[in-house]
Amino acid sequence: MTLRRPGPDPSSARQPRRELLARIEARQAAAREEADRLREQITRLGEQLTAVEDRLERLAVTRQTVLEIVEDSDPGGPEPLPSAYRQILALFEDDEHGLRAKDICEALGAGTENRHVEGARAKLKRLVNRGILTEPEPGLFTMPRPATSPPT
Repeated sequence: MTLRRPGPDPSSARQPRRELLARIEARQAAAREEADRLREQITRLGEQLTAVEDRLERLAVTRQTVLEIVEDSDPGGPEPLPSAYRQILALFEDDEHGLRAKDICEALGAGTENRHVEGARAKLKRLVNRGILTEPEPGLFTMPRPATSPPT
């Protein structure tokens, strides 16, 4: 008589393999669904990108057309000044003695720190270069006054 030792049941060894394979298949199915979802999203984004690129192209053509029309109708006058420059010039309307950059900063309520004063000075110098203001002495800015004829 031969004694047989009890060994592992072959059917019990197959059970964990089946569970493992089932989990792998579930993960594969989830990955396929995610890939399909991403492909659909890429398609939608591609369509949206095409629409935006078309709009950009139309806007570029429109802009160019408007620039051409303006160029054709512009008599070549000077460009209007930005509001900061107009505010500065308004201060000179009632001034007869001239203003310094620090005076401009104080009048406009800007800080009187060096960075504000130097920014104002740069704007004043640009207005001098355009012939809108004069600088009779370094740092003093005035509106040009019409030449008065000597009394006769």
